[in-house]
Amino acid sequence: MRSAKSWVWGYIMVAPWVIGFVCLTLGPMVASLYYSFTKYTVVQPPHFIGVDNYYKMFFSDARYQQALWNTAYYTIFQVPLSMALALTVAILLNQGLPGENIFRTIYYMPSVVGGVAMSMLWLWMFDPNLGLVNVVLGWFHLRGPLWLQDPDWAKPALILMSMWGIGGQMVIFLAGLQGVPQEMYEAAMVDGASWWHKIVNITVPLITPTIFFNLIMGIIGSFQVFTSAYVMTNGGPVNSTLFYVLYLYQNAFRFFEMGYASAMAWVLFLIITGFTLLQFKLASRWVYYEAPTPRVGAL
Repeated sequence: MRSAKSWVWGYIMVAPWVIGFVCLTLGPMVASLYYSFTKYTVVQPPHFIGVDNYYKMFFSDARYQQALWNTAYYTIFQVPLSMALALTVAILLNQGLPGENIFRTIYYMPSVVGGVAMSMLWLWMFDPNLGLVNVVLGWFHLRGPLWLQDPDWAKPALILMSMWGIGGQMVIFLAGLQGVPQEMYEAAMVDGASWWHKIVNITVPLITPTIFFNLIMGIIGSFQVFTSAYVMTNGGPVNSTLFYVLYLYQNAFRFFEMGYASAMAWVLFLIITGFTLLQFKLASRWVYYEAPTPRVGAL
């Protein structure tokens, strides 16, 4: 039996974290839940209005619906594209070739660049007249679009920019790839398997936990996209890049609709939680935590 003194010292050691969690995380969450049912303009005391903020959100705020659609569009295209590119690069950098450590560093470095700095760099690269992207397209006699100045190209431009920061996902995929037993590849070579069959039937099934982790984190991150849209377009043109968190920020700190912004934050929390729980529910169908039994003739 542990002495009472040991328990006391245990609680003393954990007290800073508990105090910080209650004051800086749990407390603000409870406060925002209360504010979501009020009309709160910061300069005036909150006034309870029931579910009016939520009703406005779903039935009368066209900009909210636009922001939700823009974020869904970004998530649908950005998450699979970034994961596919990160996995491809990780596979290429896991071949044991000379100098691959240099290339790993090169591919990872953009992911540690600050969001504002990266946005300013790509703001220049997407310039319709002087930007590097359109200059390169001009070398192939292709006329580049207006990118961030065109409502039809603004979201694809931000998705393209996000591909520059796949280094974090690449490193995680690389760690998963290095955990695949080489004996399975050697056995597949003896059976005459092609490189494609080895990837489909060995590599992908054995790194499904890594894919699952990157998928969860990618969805959460895509729903929280903010910096690039705020710095590069501020939601324009014509609200084409008005993402969910950007519109939440505008309501809170530009329009001072803190109650409405709190309601938006809780809806976003429920959306992300719902998608996360759905992925965990479906994970048993495709995520393998041990080597799956190979199909006869699969290789």
